[in-house]
Amino acid sequence: MKIVVIGGTGLIGSSVVANLARLGHEAVAAAPNTGVNTLTGKGLDAALAGADIVVDVANSPQFDAAPALEFFVTSGRNLLAAGQKAGVKHHVALSVVGTERLQDSGYFRAKIVQEALIRASPIPYSILRSTQFFPFVQGIVQAGQVGDEVHVSPALVQPTAAPDVAGALTDVVLGAPVNGLLEVAGPQAFGLDRFVARYLQAKGDPRKVVADPKALYFGVELEERSLTPGEDHIRGLTTFEDWLAASTAAAA
Repeated sequence: MKIVVIGGTGLIGSSVVANLARLGHEAVAAAPNTGVNTLTGKGLDAALAGADIVVDVANSPQFDAAPALEFFVTSGRNLLAAGQKAGVKHHVALSVVGTERLQDSGYFRAKIVQEALIRASPIPYSILRSTQFFPFVQGIVQAGQVGDEVHVSPALVQPTAAPDVAGALTDVVLGAPVNGLLEVAGPQAFGLDRFVARYLQAKGDPRKVVADPKALYFGVELEERSLTPGEDHIRGLTTFEDWLAASTAAAA
């Protein structure tokens, strides 16, 4: 099958392209640096010609409300229109676990709009929502820094490894459209405060972690399970400690 991966040169997209190619499919990495731009439409029709499946893992380069909404609406409409024109049989998109519970964030409001566009299209679809990737802890640390402390919510998080997400997404791509949502997460749930504290400890960073239920997560006040998946989810195999050990060794 011909499968076009939008955002196919990025972290997840490149892994999905490689997975599909190993399985014998014609996997096309579509991105601005390969001549395909979903915002302008440049190269889109040519890339999708003869495609059976489209996978959208592209992300907004900006996380503020207005540019994120502009990206997901424009890109989504162009991609869905081109897919319908090309006769695509399955539209697959990567989204974020808890998106509907994070609507105080303009970025997540934009993701909800993206999902709604996919649902409204006549193309059969599957949306895979993922929890945070392990390296995202670095952004959480930066966002929560207050002087020599890091203030974070103790709400639960169930982070995952990017290769596990790429593997799950590959399976979704090659399966039948579910016309709904699926979720993928890491094997363990624990507090955001523990996530940050263990990361800083592994890096030899002396900053103190303060668990504060009122601390905002990128503008959103979290409830205990705002970031965790439902019970029926795809479970990755890589633990946080596995990832910490590998990333610490790589940095040595």
